[in-house]
Amino acid sequence: MPTGFAIHQRSRAVSPQIVEAFRPLPVANISDCMSRILAGGPRIRPMHKGGVMCGPALTIKTRPGDNLMIHKAIQLAVAGDVLVVDGGGDLTNALIGELMANQMIVRKLGGIVLNGAIRDAGWIAAHDFPVYAAGVTHRGPYKDGPGEINGTIAIDGMVIEPGDLVIGDEDGFLAVPFAQAEKVLADTQAKNAAEEKQMAAILSGSYTAPWVDETLKRLGCEGL
Repeated sequence: MPTGFAIHQRSRAVSPQIVEAFRPLPVANISDCMSRILAGGPRIRPMHKGGVMCGPALTIKTRPGDNLMIHKAIQLAVAGDVLVVDGGGDLTNALIGELMANQMIVRKLGGIVLNGAIRDAGWIAAHDFPVYAAGVTHRGPYKDGPGEINGTIAIDGMVIEPGDLVIGDEDGFLAVPFAQAEKVLADTQAKNAAEEKQMAAILSGSYTAPWVDETLKRLGCEGL
């Protein structure tokens, strides 16, 4: 068997309870609670009509322009899974379109992230099934492999393991490592609660942001 052509078994995945607890949280706040150093890259944008993507990752690495292993991953995925595809960032050939998106909808998957291109962009944009991609092209894919399913992948330096929590909204997508999911969840819930209080102060006109002057003084700014 050639190296880089394999289907692995996923050994763990974030629980449905964790997924549902993350679902209402803004990706920006989750990112802040992960030190703002991880991201799926600004090129990968939501292509669908709207709505949150959230679920355990089923990872795919494929040769640029080839979607054979994505077809197989759709067959293997269970309801709620988010397919995360490292297609090398190549935009020459689309990796999915309307037909494959409908297969994923029927199987009740949670969405798909592509470091690659889509086609049938108008159909995707008119529907709520979460699709994140780096671009659009009408040129179709090849179906020859190779590739891997449920291996470690990386997109724009963000490592994604099978079963990690993947979440996306209008700001982009983010992967939360399986082992850190509970802590990141608690930290983000606390941040959300603090921001709700801050927003209430802003809307009432009572917010003063004393930290601004404190920071300027600490940094030696003149003229205060």
